[in-house]
Amino acid sequence: MPSVKPRRFTFLLLDSFTMLPFSAAIEPLRLANRAEGGPHYEWRLVGPAGDLATCSNGARVVLDGGLEAGPPVGRDDVVIVCGGTNIASRATRPVLNWLRRQARGGATIGGVCTGAWVIAEAGLLDGRKATIHWENHDGFAEAFPEVDLYRSVFVNDGNRLTAAGGTSSIDLLLHLIAQAQGEAVASEVADQMLHTAIRSDQDHQRLSIPTRIGVRHPRLAAVIARMEANLEDPVSPAQLAADAGMSTRQLERLFRRYLNRSPKRYYMETRLARARNLLMQTEMSVIEVALASGFSSPSHFSKCYR
Repeated sequence: MPSVKPRRFTFLLLDSFTMLPFSAAIEPLRLANRAEGGPHYEWRLVGPAGDLATCSNGARVVLDGGLEAGPPVGRDDVVIVCGGTNIASRATRPVLNWLRRQARGGATIGGVCTGAWVIAEAGLLDGRKATIHWENHDGFAEAFPEVDLYRSVFVNDGNRLTAAGGTSSIDLLLHLIAQAQGEAVASEVADQMLHTAIRSDQDHQRLSIPTRIGVRHPRLAAVIARMEANLEDPVSPAQLAADAGMSTRQLERLFRRYLNRSPKRYYMETRLARARNLLMQTEMSVIEVALASGFSSPSHFSKCYR
């Protein structure tokens, strides 16, 4: 039989990249090679520093070289941007220019964790579908309105790939392995990783509301879902109660009993969490953040935030 040309992956490790999404992306390739008994995949690690990359937990990874290391990226190659903390500052001109060159060469461009931010900054996600870690979702949506952003575990939009972070890299890579080598090989790799439930691009990132709050109460979960969907234009407690088929007093008792706070307080904390993410992840002004979080004035927002 003719030998199979390995598909080459280039992992771009940015400063303070997150270890889990990176390792969850590279391990399926190793295990797929092992399952098939041959080098179906090969990879190299590059980064702006050229020698070492430091991840957010302090561990350091030895790189194969800088951005121009090794042979040029080809049309069948995949570039995976591994992001982490303070991602906006990692989108430097050399990194963006390098990514644009790889895209012009025909490579598939992907990002795990916050890597999508850098790809979007390079203009390579305009008009494309993408996802990013839920904590960065609001800031990304404000910074890149031209990107069709999803809250799914991963998104495969042709030659653009994005995974939300954490173990979602496993699901994205298993998806690629299944496309190239079949479902049986992908299942074998998942079994080796003790990854018992392979998620699709239709699965959501976060736990369900009942799981997050530790309470299984359908009407309470419905009210919280309504709150989370209306952070910029808050819904009054009276309207929330009416839509849930209860009185305002019943709604108050429900929140006090299960969450030990009023509906108003819970809603405020949720909106302030969004404001904090926007302040940390974007260049939006205080007044823009205030309006995007449902506050009528910067002074009211500042008072509540303090």
